[in-house]
Amino acid sequence: MEAEKLRKIALNYYKRKSVQNIIIEQAKNREVVPVYLKKGEEKVSKEALIVGKRPDTIEYAADFLSYIEKGATSFHISEELWKDPMKLSNIQTEQQMNELRIGWDLIIDIDTPYFEYGKIAAMLVVEALHLHNIENFGIKFSGRKGWHIGIAFEAFPKKIQNIEIKNFFPQGPRIVSSYIKEIIRKSLAERILEISTLKEISASTGKSIEELTRGKAFDPYAVLEIDTVLIAPRHLYRAAYSLNEMSGLVSCVIKPEQLKVFRMSWAFPQDVLVRPFLKTPDENEAAQLLLQALDWNTRQKEKIEKQAEKEIRKEREILKNIKIYDLKEEILPPCMKKIIEGMKYDGRKRALFLLITFSRALGINHEELCKTIEEWNKKNYKPLRESYIKSQLSWFKKQEIRAPPNCIQDYYKDLNICEPDELCRKIKNPLTYSLKKLVRKR
Repeated sequence: MEAEKLRKIALNYYKRKSVQNIIIEQAKNREVVPVYLKKGEEKVSKEALIVGKRPDTIEYAADFLSYIEKGATSFHISEELWKDPMKLSNIQTEQQMNELRIGWDLIIDIDTPYFEYGKIAAMLVVEALHLHNIENFGIKFSGRKGWHIGIAFEAFPKKIQNIEIKNFFPQGPRIVSSYIKEIIRKSLAERILEISTLKEISASTGKSIEELTRGKAFDPYAVLEIDTVLIAPRHLYRAAYSLNEMSGLVSCVIKPEQLKVFRMSWAFPQDVLVRPFLKTPDENEAAQLLLQALDWNTRQKEKIEKQAEKEIRKEREILKNIKIYDLKEEILPPCMKKIIEGMKYDGRKRALFLLITFSRALGINHEELCKTIEEWNKKNYKPLRESYIKSQLSWFKKQEIRAPPNCIQDYYKDLNICEPDELCRKIKNPLTYSLKKLVRKR
């Protein structure tokens, strides 16, 4: 799309009072970030977009109009609800974030470049919510090819496992999204294969049959994603009735029964009808969903623990006579590479724990580990105290060597270091990743 054309569409579209009101209503107690087109750009592209400063808010029509006058083309809002979003600029610890947070909404994000596959996934998510007795939820087109399905914070119990539900973020929505992703997996694969053969999917995606399968069965998540990795503190999503710059279409809200017949033409800026995204839920309406998701998550962890131990023993046997002297980048999993680069935000102590356990399990000797940690600490946004690091290294030296936490654990996602590649899909623990790399190298 031409950049000038998008600017004109945005200016005319956002002048509609109904659009202004619905976005301002969504912005209440949320961080809001406008996106702009760079000046001088002729074509719309991801590189041509500039994200506004964070944190920011919208309270009044005047705030909204000032963004439009500056050339804002879309608006993105936080899943989390805050007492005062502007105080996020001073937040440095998880405890401070919990004190400022008043809640969060569950946003199930279906992301895919294949429109029809995305519709099928959205319909199955809706069926899964109905199965768990949830009727009050919202569904909206992303503005391109994906979907957002949301459940308001008030649908969840006030406490779960002695944790205030407002502080159960990002773990809560991440577990529920993963649970829904898994329970619809089989049906999603079957329904996609009803409209496309595996050969057709391979031809249209450019992926081999091996890449499209998991074991012998078609893996639907090779062609679409229900995002769980990016659910993280201060995660944003496109506001309902915001434009999507890549398509020029609106992220519009529809009724669940309209999913099957939805057409992209419904999202033309001049034609959209405005309605609220998140419905007011019944009290504890999503309690059953959350409890079943937690139960499933516990079983998954136990299963993966056993599988990971088996994998590690197998690779270790092959490499029993190989000595590893340092952490070579070529064998590191993506999460460890991110840690080694230095922590840019809070989470240094948890990162230190992961780095020590991973290195020891890989076979790095104590002296080399100390050097690695010393260099790593210099790269952190704020180095940890030397006395703290020494005490941790000394304590671990006396302990039995164990593998680092498995990939399903929240450590990696909470630290925003989980950026899986193709090999990550085949392993359960970061240690297995490096061992497999070493086996291949050998």
